[in-house]
Amino acid sequence: MHPTLFHIPTHLSNGTPVFGFGLLLAVWAVFCAGFFGWLVWRQGLNADTWSYAPIFLLVAAVIVWLLPAIGKEGGLPIRSYGVMVLTAVLGGAALAGYRARRAGVSPDAIYAAIFWMVILGILGARIFYVAEYWRRDYWPICLRDGWMPFLWALANISEGGLVVYGSFFGGMAGLLWFVRRHRLPLLPILDLLAPSMVLGAALGRIGCLLNGCCFGGVCDRGPAIEFPRTSPAYENQIERGLFHGFSISGNENVSPVVVNSVESGSLAEKAGLRKGDRIVAIDGEKIRAAGDVHKLLAERFLDREPVEIETAERGKASLPALSPPPRSRPVHPTQLYSAIDALLICFLLLAYDPFRRRNGELFALMATIYPVTRFLIEFLRSDEAAIRGTGMSISQNVSLLILLGAACFWYYLSRRPKGFAFAKNA
Repeated sequence: MHPTLFHIPTHLSNGTPVFGFGLLLAVWAVFCAGFFGWLVWRQGLNADTWSYAPIFLLVAAVIVWLLPAIGKEGGLPIRSYGVMVLTAVLGGAALAGYRARRAGVSPDAIYAAIFWMVILGILGARIFYVAEYWRRDYWPICLRDGWMPFLWALANISEGGLVVYGSFFGGMAGLLWFVRRHRLPLLPILDLLAPSMVLGAALGRIGCLLNGCCFGGVCDRGPAIEFPRTSPAYENQIERGLFHGFSISGNENVSPVVVNSVESGSLAEKAGLRKGDRIVAIDGEKIRAAGDVHKLLAERFLDREPVEIETAERGKASLPALSPPPRSRPVHPTQLYSAIDALLICFLLLAYDPFRRRNGELFALMATIYPVTRFLIEFLRSDEAAIRGTGMSISQNVSLLILLGAACFWYYLSRRPKGFAFAKNA
C-alpha cells in the first residue's frame, strides 16, 4: 500500500505560484491553443472542434480553484490511484489505436471516442460509488459539516472511490453518444475497444492495491497480504471484530446484528460468543444496527479498552483490551486477482479475434466472461456487504444483470449476417 507517490510544491523557489493563476494555468493555456490550432488545421472550425472548448474551460477551472483548495502543507499530493487510472486510460488508448491502424481505421476517431468514454466513465464510476456508500460516507458529512465539505467529498476521487461497473455504464453512454453523433458503426468499434477496456481494468486494479481499497477477506493460507493501520482493510477488521476472533456483517444497516463466525480458540470463543448469537448491547449501550457495533468496537479497540458484549442467547461476554497490531490480519490480494483476471481476458479476446465471424463478438465475449469472474472474486472480498437481503454484493447483482444482457446480445448477434465492417485482424 502506497497511496501517495509524491507532492508537487504549491510555489517555485522564486515564489511563482504553480496552481491558481500560476505556472500550470499558463502551460495549460499554451497546450489548449496548440491543440485547438491542430484541430482547426485537421478538420476546420466545425462543431466537433468547438466541442472541446467546454473541456478546456473545465480543466482551467480545476487548476484555478480546485487544485489550490486540495493542496496541503507539503504541496499537492499525487495519488498512486489517480496515476494508475491515468495509466489505464493511456494503455487502453494505445492498444485501441494500434488495433485501429491494423484495421485500416483512423486512430483519431477511436481516440475521440475514448475521450468521451473516459469523461462519462469517471462520472459514472463516481456516481455508482457515492450511491453505494451514500448513507455511510456522504450524507452524514452534509448533516455534520454543511454543503461545501459535502460537495468536496463528492468530487474528491484522488484517494479512490470509483466503481468499475459504474465506469462501464458511463463509458458505454459516452460511446453511444459519440457513435450516434458521428454516425459510426457501433459493433466494429465495440470490438476494437473491448480488449482495451479489460486492459484498463487490469491496470486500474494495481491502483486499488496501492490505495488499499477493494481488499479481500481474511486469508490464513495461500497468497495473502497485510495492510498498515491507516488502511481501509485494517479499519474494516476492527469494526467487524476480526481482531478478537469473531465477525459480524460489514453492512452498517443490518439488524439484528448476528455473529457470523467465531474462530476456534480465539478470544471471542473463550469469552463465550458463538456463531448465530444476536448482539443486543455493548458496554450497556443498546444496539440498533451493525453500524452501532462498528462504532463501539472501533472506539474500544483504538483506546485499548476491554469490551463487554451482551447477546440475546448467552448474556454478557467480556473481551479483553488489545494492543493494536502494526498491520492488518492477512487478507486475499483480490486487487491482484482482479488485475490478473482482466489481463487474461484481454489476452483471450486478442486470441479469439481472428476466429470471430461477426462484428460485436469480442465485446459479447468480454461481457460474458468478465461478469462471471467478477462474481466469483467478490466472494473473496470483504469491503462490499450483501445488499437488500440478496446475500450478494451490489457488484454480484450487477454481474448477473450484465450476464443476462450478454446472453441477449449473443442472440441478437446470431440473427445478424456474418461479415465485418472493419478488417478481421483488427
